[in-house]
Amino acid sequence: MIYAALAGNLLVAVTKMAAAAYTGSSAMLSESVHSVVDTGNEILLLYGLRRSTQPPDREHPIGYGRELYFWSFIVAVLIFALGAGVSVYEGIDHIRHPEPIVRPVVSYVVLALSFLFEGASWLYSLRQFSSAKGPMGYYEAFRRSKDPPSFMVLFEDSAALLGIVIAAAGIYAASHLNAPIFDGVASILIGLVLAATAGLLARESKSLLIGEQAKPELTYAILRIAGEEPAVSRANGVFTVHLAPDQILAALSLEFADDLRATGVEDAVTTIEREIRAAYPSVVALFIKPQRDQVFREAQRQRLGSRPPDAVDFSPDPAPEQDSPGRER
Repeated sequence: MIYAALAGNLLVAVTKMAAAAYTGSSAMLSESVHSVVDTGNEILLLYGLRRSTQPPDREHPIGYGRELYFWSFIVAVLIFALGAGVSVYEGIDHIRHPEPIVRPVVSYVVLALSFLFEGASWLYSLRQFSSAKGPMGYYEAFRRSKDPPSFMVLFEDSAALLGIVIAAAGIYAASHLNAPIFDGVASILIGLVLAATAGLLARESKSLLIGEQAKPELTYAILRIAGEEPAVSRANGVFTVHLAPDQILAALSLEFADDLRATGVEDAVTTIEREIRAAYPSVVALFIKPQRDQVFREAQRQRLGSRPPDAVDFSPDPAPEQDSPGRER
């Protein structure tokens, strides 16, 4: 998906820059800057993807997964600083010093070709995102996604298509109404679209960079696997955090049988770790803490400032329905 967007944006950027230099259109120049920024963004996302797959080392014991989230945040900053900033500046300058557009038909042809290139990339990104989101709505899937490239490329392509429409409208108004000021207005509007896009992407990238929990389904599954171990009397809870789209750190609190010796606890922990990692390879780091339920609850109260969810009771005595593994921890 990123490679398709990169190829499309590179072709579009070269075409728009040539048209901007030939026609003198402010909106076309803003669009060319937009495409250049998008091209650089795709390169940064590819770099982040490559860096995030590096194995752990002594300096980074849990790996480099968050490099992808870091570079995703940088992409959002670049869209705002370069794409939006340059477009708004160019628009204001063109309003203050309006210049007529030369041969607007060239701009129309270039924008039409750009729309085709960007549209093809947008359709491909939309299909990829639609297949990944499942039954969720698009906005909900965007908020819950842990894979920045999947939604960043779609947002960039959507902003690009909207920008092309704005540029075409501005050029048309400027040439047919003999009012070059509309060309500058279009440039400012393109900048505002980019600023709004950058704001959404920056908010989600920041949240991922700070650390978001894994899907509740994984939490329930980890608790279920741990609870099926005979040595475990109670699964107190688990918290998870994404290091990358396919890299998750999990910390599990368990209460073991009172008559269990240290070697028994160690064997049970080894078995639980093996089963969880076999079922969910994305759990690249798993920490299991033997802990009484009361101690876990008090620690959660101090950490969260509120009463934590009930633990999952796997004692021989059946637990009430509300204490089943299906509850979120």
